[in-house]
Amino acid sequence: MGESMHQRALVLFSGGQDSTTCLAWALQRYKHVETIGFDYGQRHRIELECRQTILRKIRAAFPNWSGKLGEDHLLDLGVLGSVSDTALTSEKQIEFNASGLPNTFVPGRNLIFFNFAATVAYRRNLSVLVGGMCETDYSGYPDCRENTIKALQVALSLGLDSPLLIETPLMWLNKSETWALAAKLGGPQYVDLIRYDAHTCYIGDHTTAHTWGYGCGKCPACELRGTGFEEYLHAASR
Repeated sequence: MGESMHQRALVLFSGGQDSTTCLAWALQRYKHVETIGFDYGQRHRIELECRQTILRKIRAAFPNWSGKLGEDHLLDLGVLGSVSDTALTSEKQIEFNASGLPNTFVPGRNLIFFNFAATVAYRRNLSVLVGGMCETDYSGYPDCRENTIKALQVALSLGLDSPLLIETPLMWLNKSETWALAAKLGGPQYVDLIRYDAHTCYIGDHTTAHTWGYGCGKCPACELRGTGFEEYLHAASR
């Protein structure tokens, strides 16, 4: 990787609140940043449209970042949706399984995402992968845990025979702190970009308006985002 070691990053960018915050974090930190998304037959496909809206607005409204923002990559991983039987890939009511995990958990999703992202990163000479995984305000997904990410970093670096760094800047932040990080990085304008253009709702509702953005307001993702936003406003007003 030579002189570009850890100066070029690839952000796993879904178009949601967390990955949009991580994108700002990477743009502030690295000289060159590319993005990657995955079409895996997700029920909330509106996020694929939100991705493009967010990238377009960053290029237009954030001149300090636009020059760093490189190519976007969208991979077709429909096979993941075809082997999954979850509330994120089919019209199912969201509920909790006997294991305690919500049925929105797509087994192996992040493991697969990182493997494909690492392949693209290797080809593009990008030595850092950035993901919005979090072990604080999350639904208990085992592939979001720090130990999983650490193990992936070791395995991918060994498998590619090339040092690869996986960054998860939100790992120990709650949703209120994630909102605050977005504000610190991009100011009120970036907070509004996340509110109105980033999609989080598991149901795929991007028409019902709330103070924190669009969503059904009832699914676990909306509840986390909404509660976090109210806590962020309260903390900011003190």
